[in-house]
Amino acid sequence: MRKQVIAREPRRESHVEGSFLDLERLARVEITSEDPAHPIESALVPGRGDGWRAAEPGPQKVRILFDEPQRIRRVHVVFEEAHAERTQEFALSWAAAGETASRFLVRQQYTFSPGGSTRQVEDYTFDLQGATALELEVVPDIGGGGTHASLVSLRVG
Repeated sequence: MRKQVIAREPRRESHVEGSFLDLERLARVEITSEDPAHPIESALVPGRGDGWRAAEPGPQKVRILFDEPQRIRRVHVVFEEAHAERTQEFALSWAAAGETASRFLVRQQYTFSPGGSTRQVEDYTFDLQGATALELEVVPDIGGGGTHASLVSLRVG
């Protein structure tokens, strides 16, 4: 058997292909908490920083409210945790024009482990017509620890 050991390439930020909505121009954002050193713009606008972090521990919400109804075909989320082992849960929901209640899209749990899994990347495809809102709810530790929610990036296309 022929084999060769190759050098590992340094980890680069993953480039997300595709066209995404300009949330700065098309929407406003509501958040339940924000660490001033890690504002929500850091997660929603490429090149703005290293992501959002809540100022307080516990469950948090990030709600994107569109100025005009949008067609959403894709939601790309990235979370990272390199320091503590924990199981996080997040849920996505959306609201359509003319409706008052939100519609559930997906709920996902992920266990972070500093010695192994430190990055969660989820890329969902949908066909949401006339979306007026998209909401991300994050429970940073389903075990109830005093963990602060964080988000590396959220892209909507």
